[in-house]
Amino acid sequence: MIYNAPIKEMMFLVKDWIGMHRLAALPGNEDVDAEVLEAILEEAGKFCSNELLPINRQGDEVGATFENGCVTTPPGFKEAYKKFIENGWTGIDADPEHGGQGLPKLFQNLIDEMLSGCNLAFKLYSELSHGVYHLLATSASDEIRDRYLPKLVAGTWSGSMCLTEPHCGTDLGLLTTKAAANKDGSYSISGSKIFITSGDNDLTENILHLVLARLEDAPEGSRGISLFLVPRFLVNDDGSLGERNPVYTASIEHKMGIRASATCALNFEGATGYMIGEPNYGLAAMFKMMNIERLTIGVQGLGFADIAYQNAVHYARERLQSKAPAPRPDDSKAADPIIYQPEIKRQLLAIRSQIEGVRALIVYAGFHVDVMEKSTDAVRQADAADTVALLTPVLKAFATDLGMECTLSAQQVFGGHGYVSEHGMEQLVRDCRITQIYEGTNEVQAGDLVFRKLSGRTGEFAGRFFANWRQMLNDNSAHDDMSAYVAPTLEALEKLVDATAWIQEKMQPDPGMASGAATNYLRLFALSIIACIWTDIIASLRDKQGDFFDAKRDTALFYMQHVLPETSALHSVITEGSGSLAGFDVNAF
Repeated sequence: MIYNAPIKEMMFLVKDWIGMHRLAALPGNEDVDAEVLEAILEEAGKFCSNELLPINRQGDEVGATFENGCVTTPPGFKEAYKKFIENGWTGIDADPEHGGQGLPKLFQNLIDEMLSGCNLAFKLYSELSHGVYHLLATSASDEIRDRYLPKLVAGTWSGSMCLTEPHCGTDLGLLTTKAAANKDGSYSISGSKIFITSGDNDLTENILHLVLARLEDAPEGSRGISLFLVPRFLVNDDGSLGERNPVYTASIEHKMGIRASATCALNFEGATGYMIGEPNYGLAAMFKMMNIERLTIGVQGLGFADIAYQNAVHYARERLQSKAPAPRPDDSKAADPIIYQPEIKRQLLAIRSQIEGVRALIVYAGFHVDVMEKSTDAVRQADAADTVALLTPVLKAFATDLGMECTLSAQQVFGGHGYVSEHGMEQLVRDCRITQIYEGTNEVQAGDLVFRKLSGRTGEFAGRFFANWRQMLNDNSAHDDMSAYVAPTLEALEKLVDATAWIQEKMQPDPGMASGAATNYLRLFALSIIACIWTDIIASLRDKQGDFFDAKRDTALFYMQHVLPETSALHSVITEGSGSLAGFDVNAF
């Protein structure tokens, strides 16, 4: 397989669209420099292409193994991880106080895209560490932060998130893991957790498990859940590792994809844990990490889509088959590269136009995370937080759906060669599949968007969010060269606004109607807002010429004419198709 990090595309979005001056204006970003950041992205791209992509296929073939209670990663993973932490990739957006580089979250997203596309299984051994770091940095005591965070940032220790239990998945209110208070202020944690990504490995010296458990006198349901830090090895006062905590790996899952990533079942047998945050409010604290992970998983979907696209384009340029419609590239040849076939062009453009749109939306969301975390303007900070909250379920679900759609489409470009393992496309399909499932299935994300993000304060913000995009479109409507972008986008946006009103109207009297429309609504939301993003990008190119910018205009136009029309059908299904769903008797299945 090949992979060329899309540095030019990434830097265009940051420099020419978002604007480096806006990033540098945030406290802590004063020294952010475009040349330095571009150099960092280039080095990240080289590391992913040269170190991680070559071990991805072998990692899939060998897989993580489990023997005598211990996990062993595939050949090459230890050596790659050593280089990974030596180069500082585990601390990109971490606070310099803890040994991090303090770079914008926006750039963490771009690096995550490269890592995900080249070797997601490898990336998962450090991904949860990133979430654990940010949760502890915002919710733990000074003592906990000082003791654990530098090691997490350095990558010598890793982290995991322990939520799911054998009898409950998304419904965490059913969990039964217990926490009993000890005299020294710690707690004894007992219970079993499953589907724990990187719950065990041979790459790091210690693993910090964040565990949801229930105190002995806790109320029932999700309101009675507390959060605990449970290290695999206890840590002495001087920072050295102490005795082994009774946390044991019972087994690892045998999976469809990401086989080199150890997905573990863990048993906690009176393990020592330390409460993070307030008693019975652990789920609220854990959601800080879960939301970080949901955005990151959206980035995973983008990474898969892009590497699949790159390899499909490369193959389509090389594969000779049949004569292309006139004008042919070379009439003297018996066959032409299949990239000249209109159907192949259509498939590739459908992938590309959505990849570039989703990448821009992720950059947009990443910038608002930076504003949310760093701005000193309370109003601006609150608006950024609402923007991130509104977009999180959309990006997690739509970007991973896109990743699956694009890997399948790219595999189709290869024909029969895409079905065999030689070209790596079938592994991309298998590896990408989990992104739609873990960290809350995409159906759960759709429900979150409808029932949480369209009600209350965030629901009021959604109206302002749509109005701001409408204003951008109206501002550009007077320019003749923008009509091909503005008109279809404005039509889609109005359908989104109308569908939103329909959802909000049905939410209270008939939640089943709203729930049944949720997945289609999320897709309508994503397609419409990506069209707004595309239009805003094209407006920013008004005075720019050259092949790169011309390709942008052409790609955006394809999106408007071939992808965006789906919004009409989605609007119809949402507002007119609910009766057939609600009225179908489940006993008829």
